[in-house]
Amino acid sequence: MSTRTFRVTVRGVFDGLSAEQRAELLERAAEHDVLRAAFTPEGSLTYDVAVRPAFTFRFLDSGEAEEDILEATERAEASARAWLEQRGYGYKNLRSTAEDLSQAPLGKRQRREAARKGS
Repeated sequence: MSTRTFRVTVRGVFDGLSAEQRAELLERAAEHDVLRAAFTPEGSLTYDVAVRPAFTFRFLDSGEAEEDILEATERAEASARAWLEQRGYGYKNLRSTAEDLSQAPLGKRQRREAARKGS
């Protein structure tokens, strides 16, 4: 059986931030800019509190079977919660989406390369 790669996105909204917490997030905003977004095993956080209180975590995980995506999603949500709670940030509306990259459609370039290898 081959290893499957999963991308898990956990979204939510900061809730009940104190003035100090908001200032801390604003101070560190450049580290969490969407232009630095990446799917990583430890999770990558992006937000722009100056615009709106929403945030996104991006996680990269893997498993052997299609069903493993459920456990990957649970791990990602638990990691996001832990990060927020360790810092005392309130949050709400946490929701997740996950994608099994082995099931993702090939892009035009990938189809062309696959066809060339098959010839």
